[in-house]
Amino acid sequence: MKKVIVLSLVACLSLNLFAQEDENTTRKRHPSVKKAVGSVAQGKVKDVDLVDGFKHMFHDGKVSGQIRMLYNNYQNDTYQNTYATAIGGSLKYELAQYKGFSAAVGFHTSTDIDLLSGDGVKRDTELSSSDESYVVRSQSYINYNYEGLNVRVGRQIIDTPLADSDDIRMIPNSFEAAVVNYEYKSLMFMGGFLDKWQGVDAGLDDGWQDTGDKGTYFGGINYSEDTLEANLWYYNINGVVDDETANDTVYGDIIGNYRVTKDLALHLGGQYLHQSENDKSGVEADIYGVMGEVVVKNLGINLAYNHAQKHAQKQSFSGFGGGTLFTNMDSMIIDAITRDRSADAYVGGISYSFGDINFLYAYGDFKGDADSLGIQEHIVEQDIGVEYSKDDDFTLAAIYTINDDKYNNTQTGINGGDWGNLRIFAAYNF
Repeated sequence: MKKVIVLSLVACLSLNLFAQEDENTTRKRHPSVKKAVGSVAQGKVKDVDLVDGFKHMFHDGKVSGQIRMLYNNYQNDTYQNTYATAIGGSLKYELAQYKGFSAAVGFHTSTDIDLLSGDGVKRDTELSSSDESYVVRSQSYINYNYEGLNVRVGRQIIDTPLADSDDIRMIPNSFEAAVVNYEYKSLMFMGGFLDKWQGVDAGLDDGWQDTGDKGTYFGGINYSEDTLEANLWYYNINGVVDDETANDTVYGDIIGNYRVTKDLALHLGGQYLHQSENDKSGVEADIYGVMGEVVVKNLGINLAYNHAQKHAQKQSFSGFGGGTLFTNMDSMIIDAITRDRSADAYVGGISYSFGDINFLYAYGDFKGDADSLGIQEHIVEQDIGVEYSKDDDFTLAAIYTINDDKYNNTQTGINGGDWGNLRIFAAYNF
């Protein structure tokens, strides 16, 4: 099968390797290439003002948003040059806080630009749905804050290990949920209920979907300081929905950040994911992972590994979003090859920053042992990215993804097999 190589630009890019370090602190890192890609598209978060009168809640309310434009191009032997270009973004209005209470409403929208998009089967529908236009009230919530306690009810964007925004196209994931946070010193406790979700991973043509017949309950603890970060989370997904995802999940990780010298830093981590089946859903998994990163001035080198144990006729579930494994890449994640087999994923990356410009190259090798039918899997993905960001207001980025399915068995991407993806992304935050 003909190999396709495509250049990409998007959102960028690093296994965090692009965050700057100073001589006194280690940087906050992203746990995978996929998380780093999503981080580039994120808009500004404006602090909520505190006011002493009800009428000032509206007078001192804040407007924020983002204008973004994205070109997305897939190429493989079946669909040559399937592409689309969309313009859109987000707009949010948030009231000031009075006696702990505030509220907000926000929208995301995306519309294809016909002159820069394919016709018929040549048009990519990931950006604005098959209707070529998408508008969603992605946020509408009431919020209460008191000292370290925060309660938010309604449509909102959240980011947890197995439920996250995964902002890698035009429309991020958002959730209808009730979420409680409590922060005490270096600890953060979080719990809540997810009822519905929508966005790029839910499928824009399907709109808001259930996160289970009876929803999803979750809770987690995060410990974070300069040299150490640890997480422990639990999810209970009730009922079988569409792709049969019902399960109980326990996830934990620990990452150490060490500054050896002024110019040398190390990041070392481990993770474990356990999933047990509910309602005969077909989800059961045990996945282990380790990662290591060396940063010398503006140069970073990262290695990551995940192993999934075999569970007969069962597979893992990455959650409502991009997932949290160290080896998750721009497109490929180990979930794609875990059904009825053990699997291994190896990812190595190198990044370099020069002023406001960041570069990344990542190579991932995903291998699945023979399943009960004797079918093996072997997929290689390469991600090449560049990002320009100035003052957090304007971002221009690109990512070039090459997917090489050695056995052409797995339906990943537009149609499985060998394919490439080019994305060019521009955004302005206000």
